[in-house]
Amino acid sequence: MDKTLSIVAPCYNEEEVLPEFLRRSIAAAEKLGLPYEIIVVDDGSSDRTWKLMKEAARGHLQVQAIKLLRNHGHQLALSAGLAHARGDYVVSIDADLQDPPELIGDMVQLATDEDADVVYGQRKMRAGETWLKVQSARLFYRFLNAVTAVSIPLDTGDFRLMRREIVDVLVSMPERHRFVRGMVSWIGGRQVPLLYDRDARFAGETKYTLRKMLAFSADAVISFSRGPLSIASYMGAAMAVMSVAFALWAIITFFITETAAGWASLMTVIFLQFSLVFFFIGLLGEYVGRIFELGQSRPLYIVRQIEGDGLSKVGTRDDDLAIPRAPHRYASLWYRHR
Repeated sequence: MDKTLSIVAPCYNEEEVLPEFLRRSIAAAEKLGLPYEIIVVDDGSSDRTWKLMKEAARGHLQVQAIKLLRNHGHQLALSAGLAHARGDYVVSIDADLQDPPELIGDMVQLATDEDADVVYGQRKMRAGETWLKVQSARLFYRFLNAVTAVSIPLDTGDFRLMRREIVDVLVSMPERHRFVRGMVSWIGGRQVPLLYDRDARFAGETKYTLRKMLAFSADAVISFSRGPLSIASYMGAAMAVMSVAFALWAIITFFITETAAGWASLMTVIFLQFSLVFFFIGLLGEYVGRIFELGQSRPLYIVRQIEGDGLSKVGTRDDDLAIPRAPHRYASLWYRHR
């Protein structure tokens, strides 16, 4: 039996590029000759993106359009698409065409030849991006690998092919602040790279502002490293060393020179107190961080409407509510399936 293919693309205000993305993606999938679906997720766009998605879903049986109630962010929009994907192979890709859909065939071939669970796109060149952005991304991923126990491939994004089993595990993971490329690396399995040159954006402007990039970086570090929680402990230890140094300095200066009465001893006590406070804050942070992760129970995203069936043959709302193949927390308020 032939394998089936799902292509998942989150979109936010992509009216300028979406028609070309769908055209090239459909052509790439048709060339493979496999049953396929293309799932596009509208992440609360304010332009004509959703209208174009609906038209595409009504004009192509293989296209499924998912509308989220509001903007949840790229990683959660991607997670929503992955939860609805049904293919044996699932490809995650951005709609801006920086990652060429034409490489999907090479990914499928490489997954077959290497018996790989994941084929991830690894960038050789990044056209259309500033030197500062390229170098900052390069340094960030090297820093991330240095502070985490999970090895995340360098110079990669969310352009990757995953087998069904990997997607099911990924969808079942409950993190709210998701860093998908890190989560896939954590899952493991046989993961192989596909080297490629990344193109410049086809049209429009990047939706990753500096603020979003910083928030994304913070999610990556916090999700895969307890280092930030340990900073308070390190600060406490450093201040403890400083308090000892002040105490020694106070003793020495007492014998060799005059000092303001009580000043040195007061500073020593203050630094010692701060060291203890930061130390215990660090310990509490370790426990609170774990409780926080276990206690997150809000839905990851809210699906408002779905157009098209893709690979699905379901037609009723009750069936649709069971769309995720693995446990995944999401809400379906105002849900309509046409």
